[in-house]
Amino acid sequence: MSPIAVENITEASAPPQKDIRHVSGSNKKPTIARCDSNDPATTTELLVSIIERDGGVIVENLISEELASRIKSELKPYFDTDRKDCSGFFPETTQRATGLLGRSDGCVELATNPTYINVANKMLSSTYTYWSGQTQETVTSKPIISSDYHTRNVDMPMMLGCVTALTKTTKENGATICIPGSHVWGPERCPYDEEAVPAELEPGDALIFVGNLYHAGGGNITKDQARETIGIFLCKPYYRPAENQFLMVPPEKAKRLPPQAQRLLGYGICRPSLGFMDYQDPMRVLFGVEDEETVDM
Repeated sequence: MSPIAVENITEASAPPQKDIRHVSGSNKKPTIARCDSNDPATTTELLVSIIERDGGVIVENLISEELASRIKSELKPYFDTDRKDCSGFFPETTQRATGLLGRSDGCVELATNPTYINVANKMLSSTYTYWSGQTQETVTSKPIISSDYHTRNVDMPMMLGCVTALTKTTKENGATICIPGSHVWGPERCPYDEEAVPAELEPGDALIFVGNLYHAGGGNITKDQARETIGIFLCKPYYRPAENQFLMVPPEKAKRLPPQAQRLLGYGICRPSLGFMDYQDPMRVLFGVEDEETVDM
């Protein structure tokens, strides 16, 4: 992949960008716009306009290098004790940590970062008007934590991701890659590897992007460099059950139920990986269930 082109955004709104179509043998590709969170010109409106246009934006200095270093230290025990991914989705050299807000106070600060939250509230909040008797009520709910989802070409954006660098990330050590503009493609449009560009980041920088933008982890071709990033993903607030079954029927109560009832409560996996616990099927971890619906991760 070619190095990304740096675009200095200082205008109040994002200029239009042409859709880049795949042409065999063409080196032409879009770029990832960059903004500095410390620049007064980097407003919520500007970031939203760029994300709506391109699907994502790099926000430099989203958090301080000190906070990035603290998060790295807080999560080290979990990275060091992670097990290998037997599904093959993650390379054997990848170390993961989950349940971040319960394991790292620094991750709580990152997840509630005003720049990210303001963009998420603008793009993912849900406003709904309904009748209560003969009175119309209008309510607005804000986004919640999400890990992944099955995308559909309706109700977009449904999810917003924020991948923040704890260490310097480069094309060579596996920086997150994405295809700017791909969030507006239909399901028939095939993505190509050569269309992707790396989001190269300094510690504290972040790539903020909509969930339906084609993205992936890059390949680390270095011999002695590790790329450490934190992904905080938020989704629209109504993508959850009306009644919180995990509080109403917690694991200690659910243990006495048959597997079918446990899965109805949401303890099972929606393939390929929705509903995991430490990258494992909760049915196996919590209840010791091994049947044809148990998912190996």
